Amino acid sequence: MDMQDPSLVPGGETKEQTPNEAAALQAEAVTSTPDPEAAVEVEEIMAQGEEDTELAAERQPDTDESLMNQALALLAKDASEISTDDIRRLRQHYSMLHKPAPAAEGEQPAEPAADNEFTLIIERLRAKKAAWIAEQEAQKAANLERKNAIIDEINALAEDTDNVNRTFPRYRELQDEFNAIGDVDPMQETSVWKRFQEAREHYSDNLKINKELRDYDFKKNLEDKEALLAEAQALLADEDVIASYRRLQDLHNKWRQIGPVAKELREEIWNRFREASTEINKRYQAFFEARKAREAENEAAKTALCEQIEAIDLTTLKTFASWEETTRTIVGLQEEWRKLGFASKKANRTLFARFRQACDSFFAAKADFYRSTREELSANLAHKQQLVERAEALKDSTDWRASTDEFIAMQKEWKSIGAIPKKYSDTLWTRFTTACDYFFDQKKKAGSGTRATEANNLRIKREIIGQLSALVEEASDKETAFTQLKALQQRWNETGHVPFREKDKLYEAYRAAVDAVRRHFDIAEKRANRERFVANVNSLEGDNDKLYHERERLVRALESRRNDLRTYENNLGFLSAKSKNGSSLLRDMEHRIERLKADIKDIEDKIKILDEKL
Repeated sequence: MDMQDPSLVPGGETKEQTPNEAAALQAEAVTSTPDPEAAVEVEEIMAQGEEDTELAAERQPDTDESLMNQALALLAKDASEISTDDIRRLRQHYSMLHKPAPAAEGEQPAEPAADNEFTLIIERLRAKKAAWIAEQEAQKAANLERKNAIIDEINALAEDTDNVNRTFPRYRELQDEFNAIGDVDPMQETSVWKRFQEAREHYSDNLKINKELRDYDFKKNLEDKEALLAEAQALLADEDVIASYRRLQDLHNKWRQIGPVAKELREEIWNRFREASTEINKRYQAFFEARKAREAENEAAKTALCEQIEAIDLTTLKTFASWEETTRTIVGLQEEWRKLGFASKKANRTLFARFRQACDSFFAAKADFYRSTREELSANLAHKQQLVERAEALKDSTDWRASTDEFIAMQKEWKSIGAIPKKYSDTLWTRFTTACDYFFDQKKKAGSGTRATEANNLRIKREIIGQLSALVEEASDKETAFTQLKALQQRWNETGHVPFREKDKLYEAYRAAVDAVRRHFDIAEKRANRERFVANVNSLEGDNDKLYHERERLVRALESRRNDLRTYENNLGFLSAKSKNGSSLLRDMEHRIERLKADIKDIEDKIKILDEKL
């Protein structure tokens, strides 16, 4: 079916637009109505300025005063300018601002606040908006009633076939009146327009107008449509895609209201108008596709910023420096957020709330840290002041050993205390180190006379180590060697202190020499014992009862040694080498563990020898 102009003039061979042609117009107006999502999004774009203002307001902290001012400003507007979204946003922000704190366990939740001036204003806003909506609905109902009356009158004029020429002026007036009437209920709009078209067609079918009047009407309609066509073509150069699209809808409405042109011109002028419409709508569709792509990119970027802030582990921030460094990171992310454009309307609000919540959580945690840190700094200050006073009171002590231990303990304790306010730090540190240095200087002066004694003790202990080393070569048997070993050990213990810097190295040499003597004679004794054991086993060969009995005895002895080893190893974990006695006991425990391991190895070897004979 060939496309027709959406409205045909009455008279002669021409006629008004049929219902089928009206449907064809709607199909052709792909060009004027893109997909439903795009049609909805045009409203979002036109409201972008309002959304920018709203989001800008959201970036400022809400207060009762700011929300009250916004509510009063909204109340002062005309009812048609009041948005239900604005009313809902104000109520949400007010609810968030006055959200009751969570009740502690066992407590009753806090009661909601009673109605106040703000909630009364919100109710007035809602009532004002509801009244305006009711008024609009009533007006639409009146418009529908008036349009139906016009349609009925046109149908009545069409039925009066004898006077149809005479009623033509009234027919034109009724068309103008119909087009001038405002909106009706969207659910009725299509059906009422279709009935209007059918009534006009019905009238046109019965109209016999003279050629001069028809030609004049054709000419006037052509001029009007050419003007609309020129305006549509001019819209192609308009950079404002949204405004062009909205204007195109107005042009289509006007085109539909204009009557037909001469039959030979109808298809040509309609095709030109349709082509211009198609180009405008292609631009419109491309604009929304590009906008959706940008919104998707912005949504991904904003989601990444939210995740980046949420990934910050606040439990790792233990110092002022770490909090300040992270604060700079947060501020940088906020700057990046401001540079990003909008995501989709639905996602943008959710992402902004998520981003703001993450930032608020960080800065709330930072405030808590600084508040608690101030308390910690005060406690640390009192602790260090106490240490300074103790050090200054002890600096003149002549109990060198006990006082030295206490000063060392105080120095370690000082290091374990955290930071204090900077204005006190240098002063307290100077007082503390001065007291420590004074004590150790006095101790050094008092101890200068002990150096000669310590040097003599060093010489004696070196001689003892040499004598221990000689035992391996000189002693003939274990009993003699161990008797001399005990005597040298007693002499070592009776010898006094050596210079501090030589103490550890000298004691290690001493322990190594003692271990060498014991190891040498233990190995010789073990070798002899092993040979005796092998001889005894050989003598019992063939007597399995005695061999089994001997094996059971060794197994019990092996289990006993293993239990002792586990006990010693367990006790070893509780020993500390911080003191002199603790260090000595630790080394003795280690030697016992080594001997037990050697005994266990020896018993296991004997059990293997028995197993070979059984």
